Amino acid sequence: MESDTLLDHCLAKPGAYLDFPFGPGVAAVKVKAPSQPSGRIFAQVFTLRGQSTATLSCDPATAQEYRALYPGVIVRGYHCPPVQQPYFNTLPLAGAVPDDDILELADLAYDAVVARLPKYRQRELAGSPVERPQTSMEPMSP
Repeated sequence: MESDTLLDHCLAKPGAYLDFPFGPGVAAVKVKAPSQPSGRIFAQVFTLRGQSTATLSCDPATAQEYRALYPGVIVRGYHCPPVQQPYFNTLPLAGAVPDDDILELADLAYDAVVARLPKYRQRELAGSPVERPQTSMEPMSP
């Protein structure tokens, strides 16, 4: 799979946008709801040892399943701090993992990050009417 194909797939998701927080060599795709000040990364695409590579967010159980399906090919997020490694999979984009599985992993990455957003932000991304939770500074409704 070409990196541009994966990036295009990820950027087609609601609220997804491209950012370069780690420098020009690492394209990070983040998701944020319209009222959210900043986004959360769900996909990173970069070159590692001359090979197009991706790191995708995942829940730990699903991440482990894919590592078992592709031992030594899909690995824990190699560049992530140890505490975050179970939540990321790193994989080459060409060769060992079929394109359909890479796209499925990208979809799961998006879903995993959106699931960790507050419910009202999830509704914003889905295009549903949003009722924000009241803060202590807002008057209570009767």
